[in-house]
Amino acid sequence: MFERSKMAATGASLLRGLGIAVALVIVWQAIILIFAPPPFMLPPPAKVWQALISKPELWTRDAPTTLIETIIGLITGSVAGALLALLMMLVPPLGRMLMPILVVTQAFPVFAIAPLLVLWFGFGIGSKIVMATIAIFFPVASAFHDGLTRTDESLLDLGRLHRARPYQELVLLRLPSALPALASGLRVAAVYAPVGALIGEWVGASSGLGYAMLMANGRAQTDVVFAALALLAAMALLVRAAVVALTRRIAPWAPETRL
Repeated sequence: MFERSKMAATGASLLRGLGIAVALVIVWQAIILIFAPPPFMLPPPAKVWQALISKPELWTRDAPTTLIETIIGLITGSVAGALLALLMMLVPPLGRMLMPILVVTQAFPVFAIAPLLVLWFGFGIGSKIVMATIAIFFPVASAFHDGLTRTDESLLDLGRLHRARPYQELVLLRLPSALPALASGLRVAAVYAPVGALIGEWVGASSGLGYAMLMANGRAQTDVVFAALALLAAMALLVRAAVVALTRRIAPWAPETRL
């Protein structure tokens, strides 16, 4: 019964997303008909669809490249963020020292460090993965650290009453209580990961949606830019849906997302 309700909720979310997409296309077409902007400023939806069909490299080469960078960056960033949060919780002085540094690093514009990453890691997939990792590890680390350090004191008192050892307190009390916070961090990270990969491709790449957008923009091919954006949006939604499904598995007691 529970599985059936989750499948129904997933189906409702997909239908809602499809309805929103159709509504946006209708509004888009209405703007074209009413204001008649030049195609190089705002191409009609039919021209964007034609660009998707006439340029198969967008979805056979560029989209898979960005997707691979996004998935690997999401995995490495999530693991790094979770391990860092765990380390800061286990060693509080280290956590108090590292947290301000992490906040300051997040204040730096990502465009400022992207050229450095290309110089250090090259024009290949490595620099894009590192960029995606940097973009998402802080939300995971921050959310998971908050969950670990805000465990219900009554649970901790119960553990001390039963003389739980530190590792038992961590594994049996703190980690299960922090999993909903980790799930929230992962859902946020799933949105940031494609952005990090895209920025890395803008700085230097030979394939990927960011590279395709940059080349098309230089040639005033606005329809190709919109086609790449449509693929990126679909990719972001799919990645987030996969992360939401995963977090429902690892933390079924976490509050359900409505987005």
